[in-house]
Amino acid sequence: MQSNVATLVEKSSSGDPQAASDLFLLLYDELRQLARGYIRRERFGQSIGATGLVHEAYMRLIPDAPTDWEDRTHFLAIAARAMRQVLVAHARTRSAQKRGGGVPAVTLNDVPIEAALGIVDLIALDDAMTELARHDSRMAELVELRFFGGLTLEEAAKSLDISPATAKRWWTFARTWLRRKLES
Repeated sequence: MQSNVATLVEKSSSGDPQAASDLFLLLYDELRQLARGYIRRERFGQSIGATGLVHEAYMRLIPDAPTDWEDRTHFLAIAARAMRQVLVAHARTRSAQKRGGGVPAVTLNDVPIEAALGIVDLIALDDAMTELARHDSRMAELVELRFFGGLTLEEAAKSLDISPATAKRWWTFARTWLRRKLES
């Protein structure tokens, strides 16, 4: 499968429009697994399922797809960003309809990123991520890769072309910064 992914990434980079769709289909199961994780972390009453989330992300991603994906990790990170945008749009719509309704706060603590992080207020998290990006866009990108992309620290470091030690420092700082921001 890795060689197929590499071939499709290369074809997409060469301008083959079908390669992006084929890459999406090849990684479809992995994308659905990521989507299920996001939905589990979001507050109850989610109006979109994993399949719907992946399909909406596809509709956002493929028409505007960059053709310069570096590898599987880079593609998944971009797909994760599209899923985040879909979830935030849905959360904002629900919030506008309900006017808030006591949405619980996000907690980012020392549990592994793969573990359930409790119920997530995606609007608050998105606002905090936007503010973090204004201060340090690369650090915000690391959080996005880890939290929304489900990447390990090492995979995220490789994707950002930084050392694992730097990624660890950034992750520790960003997690603490976001926790304080979300708790206030």
